[in-house]
Amino acid sequence: MKVKTEGLILTEQTIKENDKLVTVLTRKNGIIRCFVKNAKLPKGRLCTATQSLSYSKIMLYSTKDYYIIQEAEPIEIFYNLRLDLEKFALAEYFCEIVINMIPEGVDSEQFLSLILNSLYVLSKGMKPDLMVKAVFEMRFLSLAGYMPNLVCCEKCNCYESDIMHFLYGEGKLICGKCYTGGYDSIALSRGALTAIRTAVFADPKKIFSFSVSNNSLMQFADCAEKYMLLHSERNMNALEFYKMIRTQNNYE
Repeated sequence: MKVKTEGLILTEQTIKENDKLVTVLTRKNGIIRCFVKNAKLPKGRLCTATQSLSYSKIMLYSTKDYYIIQEAEPIEIFYNLRLDLEKFALAEYFCEIVINMIPEGVDSEQFLSLILNSLYVLSKGMKPDLMVKAVFEMRFLSLAGYMPNLVCCEKCNCYESDIMHFLYGEGKLICGKCYTGGYDSIALSRGALTAIRTAVFADPKKIFSFSVSNNSLMQFADCAEKYMLLHSERNMNALEFYKMIRTQNNYE
């Protein structure tokens, strides 16, 4: 059976000399793994369209046990990401999250839109890389069923105060007056809280439509990463690589 779809290539693995096995996030079929024949040939028509981070139109041949990509045409290859190792490492981290946390075969329209939007903003340098990372983490977790309760203080229903504590182990807020310690938490300024709420609740097209101070961004990023690691329940190799590259760049 032939299937025509669009998908983002998350990973690629060489099979034999010129063939590949790729992992693809598609709109309706979720994550699928496909064989691509002659994909490693430099002048082959499938070479560019099936490389990692390429968003492509693909024609699949589907059997009971596997998929084969017969035709592919790139829509967006995110070229700028390939010129910056730090950005590329962050993009690979996004892909690792998707592979580890989206079940195969589910409708992935919202997940695909999120990662494509994030990669676009990252590649164009429209927002700080750390902000793109934090927005992606919080929005992804919310879509995956881990939406935190960010409406108000769990105890007194206070919507906002100078300091709100995000209990990332429980996914809820406690205001400064009600907080008594004893939790795995991060103290959030008003700016950091606004950033997290925007990432989680805003219209998909507006999740990056805000600015944040450096101090608030660091709180936001710390909160998002801890919340992601808690719910992913695994070490993220791509995250460690990204942090290593980022540290090296900061020292240069």
